[in-house]
Amino acid sequence: MSICDEVREGLSARLDGEEEGWAATSAVSLDGHLAGCADCRTWLRAAEQLTRAVRLQSVEVPDLTAPILAAVAAEQTAAERARREQVHGRRQILRIALAATALVQLLLALPALLAGVGELHTGREAASFDIALAVGFALAAWRPERARAFLPVAFVLAVCLILTSAFDVADGMTAFAHEIGHLAALAQAGLLWALSRTPGTSRSGHHPATVAG
Repeated sequence: MSICDEVREGLSARLDGEEEGWAATSAVSLDGHLAGCADCRTWLRAAEQLTRAVRLQSVEVPDLTAPILAAVAAEQTAAERARREQVHGRRQILRIALAATALVQLLLALPALLAGVGELHTGREAASFDIALAVGFALAAWRPERARAFLPVAFVLAVCLILTSAFDVADGMTAFAHEIGHLAALAQAGLLWALSRTPGTSRSGHHPATVAG
């Protein structure tokens, strides 16, 4: 192997950062040889250009923007669908519960309407009032967007019944066991309130996403 070959091997190792490869040939010997050898200087310039070109060569990276955005959109859509299903399920439970209380109230009031309880006229008036309320609660269960309209009536009725019952029980005019049924009015008012505040129960009766579409 000629001296030029040894020097070029050392220069190549130095360009690659392999110190062990050219440790046997000192930097002084390499630079000294380059100073007096035009061929090796030409070789070194070509090697440096080649090394620089290889190191600076651009690497083609695939554009993943579209797949990433699609994945994010799909994840958001799935999360929104799950949220809507959860809200829909909660709204259905409230509707069924409200409809059940309306049915019970109606079934309890019908015998009083037909036969009367206590004073015939007073009993039928009270039964008519209960039936009207039952129909209103059933309508709110069927059309949840109307729950908000029945809410003030339900709460005023529940508060008045509970207050008057409390006063009558305290005065000994009636027994607590006879008045405990008025708690159902408070339960109905609570169901109406929960149903009116459930997302998707708007005054128009349409879900916002449906209107937007």
